[in-house]
Order: sequence, then structure tokens, then C-alpha cells
Amino acid sequence: MPGFDRDSFVIPADALEERFITASGPGGQNVNKVATAVQLRIDATRLGLPLYAYRKLRALAGSRMTADGVLLILAQNYRTQDANRQDARARLMDLLEKAHQRDARRIPTKPGKAAKARRVDAKKARSSVKQGRGRVSFD
Repeated sequence: MPGFDRDSFVIPADALEERFITASGPGGQNVNKVATAVQLRIDATRLGLPLYAYRKLRALAGSRMTADGVLLILAQNYRTQDANRQDARARLMDLLEKAHQRDARRIPTKPGKAAKARRVDAKKARSSVKQGRGRVSFD
């Protein structure tokens, strides 16, 4: 899987679990009565991700992923269950898309001879300035 195609990527049904809970935020009295917020639990180990994508997903998710590899997404921005469900799934797809983007390989570099010489010269100059800051003796 070289890239990530949102349209063709299928999330297995056994990897998802949706739970509706009461939300905080806008909605007036409705917020206290109706469970509109969606808590989406995704078992990341069942998604069939390549190893690099799984590792990056763990890093991106941070505290939203448990030690078991379950990703928790809470969506409560909207006043309806359906809108929150779509929002949670869209955020999941965004995370998966970012997880599939490989980081550029870093090539370690070393400073050149001229840069080392400039650094040593600057240190010597600073040292001589500090040497001149001694106590003044009146002999």
C-alpha cells in the first residue's frame, strides 16, 4: 500500500465500536436528555495497517490511544448523532491519511572545517574579552 486512498480504504466492522453519550456544549435542555455525542473506539491492530503507518498513528494519536492499541475519538461538536458520527469518521480518516504519509529520511550532516575554525575563533575572542574583566589592582 504505497499511498492512502480514502475512497478505497475499508474499515472492518469488527474493528469499530460506536457508543452514544450525552454531550456538553450547545443544545440547551436537549443536551441533558439526548445522547448525541459519539465515542468511536477503533481497534487499530485490526485495520491491517503497514508497520510504519501503525507506528505513526500511535504517535499522532498520543493519549487518545490506549496501550491495547484502541483509538478513542470523541465527537460532540454537533447537535445530532448523525452529524457527530460523520465528524468522528472523518477525523479517523484524517488520522489514517496522516499516518500513511512517510516522513522524509534525515541525512545526518557534520560541520565543515571552516565552520569549526570560525567556532574556535569566536570562542577565543570571547575568552579574551572575559580575561580582561578581572579585578583591577592599584599597584
